[in-house]
Amino acid sequence: MKPSSSTSEHSARSLWGPLFTDPDVEAEICDRAWLRAMLDFERALAIVQARAGLVPEEAARMVVTAIDVGHYDPVALGEGALISGTPVVPLVRAISAHVTPEGRAAVHNGATSQDVLDTAMSLVAHRALGPLLAGLRGVAAECERLAERHRDTLIAGRTLAQHALPTTFGLKCAGWLVAVDEAEHALVRVRAHRLAVQFGGAAGTLAAVADPGARLTDELAAELGLVAPLVPWHTNRTRVAELAGALGEAAGVLGKIAQDVVLLAQTEVAEVAEADGGTSSAMPHKRNPVRAVLVTACARRVPGLVSTLLSGMAQEHERAAGAWHGEWQTVTELLRLVGGAVRGTRELLARLRVDTARMRRNLELTGGLLMAENVAVRLAAAVGRAEAQDLVAEVCRTAVGSGRTLREALLADLRIGLTEKEVDDALDPAGYVGSAGEFVDRALAAHRGRGRP
Repeated sequence: MKPSSSTSEHSARSLWGPLFTDPDVEAEICDRAWLRAMLDFERALAIVQARAGLVPEEAARMVVTAIDVGHYDPVALGEGALISGTPVVPLVRAISAHVTPEGRAAVHNGATSQDVLDTAMSLVAHRALGPLLAGLRGVAAECERLAERHRDTLIAGRTLAQHALPTTFGLKCAGWLVAVDEAEHALVRVRAHRLAVQFGGAAGTLAAVADPGARLTDELAAELGLVAPLVPWHTNRTRVAELAGALGEAAGVLGKIAQDVVLLAQTEVAEVAEADGGTSSAMPHKRNPVRAVLVTACARRVPGLVSTLLSGMAQEHERAAGAWHGEWQTVTELLRLVGGAVRGTRELLARLRVDTARMRRNLELTGGLLMAENVAVRLAAAVGRAEAQDLVAEVCRTAVGSGRTLREALLADLRIGLTEKEVDDALDPAGYVGSAGEFVDRALAAHRGRGRP
């Protein structure tokens, strides 16, 4: 069975691949990566069974020698899978063809197709999460840099897409940083503690290998560098659900960053911009936030995939009829999209241009109205909170209706009772960012205090 090119293996070089993938992640999830993971299971199975005396050592050596990814063709295995519903059956036959009849005793002994594919899925996810997590730490480093640099850079805080109160761009970036760190932590936990070997045999009892069966599971896990489960998890898909959830969380975090950039890069806002790219086929003047757009596209495709995996958790008895089969490509695409989102976000933030002067000018767009809360706070001591709120709200309406600034309206209203200096102090955005700086410092300290995996 000679190898041939695989379309998924080269997806990073396909029409869509460069837009939505990361080459390092792609190398760990392509068809040949899945094949390697399946072969790794068969190799490890032969090795641990030879140690336990279940198969002859010479037979196991033949299996180990026969297991070379270059000997097998993923496309042919896929075509052969149509008969059995999984590529494992044709793979086992292909391995058996590479060994003598004596060696076949060590091929796939006591295992079932789901053991191979579930373990392969754990291996693929474990390996793909290596570069994915490295990229996510790169995203965190960019958030850290921006948060530190712009700790005190004033920007309009926006709620329901409208100016709310002044905040700092550093605090916005610190919020990104904390979320990225939390998403990374969830993925690290899944990788270290939830990606497990699968070895239960035909119905989860390992009857075919008798007494050493449970111990073999532990040894197989050690050989492959995976977690050893308490019992076979053929129809307990909590591990898959946790992987899906952690990947979905990461995608959501990256999607939020990308959406913030898209909004801040709008022509009318123009507080940030991507340093390069962004061309249009029709409008020469355009400078689109293309990396943020592509990250958004990745992130928006993820929830449906997560939902697919969660919907497959209710499975029949000891082997699912379809739900398990629906996981293989779904997990692969999840890893692909989140890997692409990580790569895109890292590049986006590394090349992000921040216009601090525009941020400051935008604070003045509403003529001081976003400082109305501070004015009410200062008046509350004299007239009470409710009365101060009502009075300032009335003055704001007057300012908007007359086209004046809030400063002008406040100074013209005799009921306000604040001096000109007091009004100016109340309308200074720099004096009303609360604990923004301290929050940034806390986020930076927490990030820097984390043990890096």
